[in-house]
Amino acid sequence: MNSYKELLVWQKAVDLVTQVYQLTGKFPKEERYGLISQLRRSAVSVPSNIAEGWGRGNTREYIRFLTIARGSLMELETQIIISEKMGFLQYTSQQLLLTKIDEIGRMLNGLITSLKSKGGK
Repeated sequence: MNSYKELLVWQKAVDLVTQVYQLTGKFPKEERYGLISQLRRSAVSVPSNIAEGWGRGNTREYIRFLTIARGSLMELETQIIISEKMGFLQYTSQQLLLTKIDEIGRMLNGLITSLKSKGGK
């Protein structure tokens, strides 16, 4: 593989960012510096950390950044649940996002496990 852009997990994470931006565009304007900002930052953090880890050029650092990406994904999941409970996000939209988050999380876990088994710590 020549680039992190070839990783399916990175591609799916970028798609998730796009969906988060589209959905948060419908949130109340008073949430601009609250949940909107938090959701967008945690969403952007996922593919960004995958890319940064790839660019570090060493397996141990790559695993560390993949773990950070996984943490950001869990942060995003929590914020999506809160958004639905606050009435800013429809239940069907929440479920769609949570399904994608689960898929990306499983992919990150698989990648981390694979890298660890090849000698990364």
